[in-house]
Amino acid sequence: MMKTSVLSAVFVISLAAWGCRPAGGSGETAGSAAPAEPIYNPPAPGFNAAGSDAIALSIADSAMEAMGGRRAWDKTHFIRWNFFGRRTLLWDKFTGMVRIEIPSEDAVYIVNINDGTGMARVKGAVAEPDSLPALMQQAKSIWINDSYWLVMPFKLKDSGVTLKFAGRGVTAAGEPCNILELTFEGVGDTPENKYQVYLSADSKLVRQWAYFARATDVGPNFITPWDDYKTYGGILLSSGRGERSLTDIAVLDTVPEGAFTSLEPLGW
Repeated sequence: MMKTSVLSAVFVISLAAWGCRPAGGSGETAGSAAPAEPIYNPPAPGFNAAGSDAIALSIADSAMEAMGGRRAWDKTHFIRWNFFGRRTLLWDKFTGMVRIEIPSEDAVYIVNINDGTGMARVKGAVAEPDSLPALMQQAKSIWINDSYWLVMPFKLKDSGVTLKFAGRGVTAAGEPCNILELTFEGVGDTPENKYQVYLSADSKLVRQWAYFARATDVGPNFITPWDDYKTYGGILLSSGRGERSLTDIAVLDTVPEGAFTSLEPLGW
């Protein structure tokens, strides 16, 4: 794990104004510069704002803006991606419906992540009603994991999250970054996890994350880069994760008929 450097008082002050630069050019006086509009990025219900610090919140808001902005994220309807060649997911952000196709298991899951209902086909056979609750929980767990690998930068102020500024550091590639520490309470399958997220001091984009199985762990279980950013719809998404990549990424306005009602493979 890379060691972070000690902040000077000047640096702390400059970070406190992370998202509030004045709107004028260099020729304007301090008195004539209009204050910048605050970045629109309200926290999700249950986000631990009281336990988070102001610098971390400002950095998170700037990251959201760099990724296309909160309004663009809220307007994003369907997202499709392939998780490291293992399975393809289609997520309806508006309704909570998720479709998961796993070709190696001849399996298709359709689950509503909000209420746990849905249907499944495993090894070519439609699941019986008594087996559905466990299968739907399994499908939701897949979505929790796979979506976090794709859209984590949009979830920095999610329910159950506490954000702390962990100082300055550099990525494994040597890029100067500001580090956010994410801990969790009462959410997801593994709330004991911790992440340290490295955001570029220049672009404000996530460039690396370090995963800790337990918040008390001294060192991370792994460190992974976030590379290959491209625009999909109105948002930026990163596909490169070092030796692996998320593929077939798409932001869609419409999906094929039967995407959330048919257990027949869509052929993606």
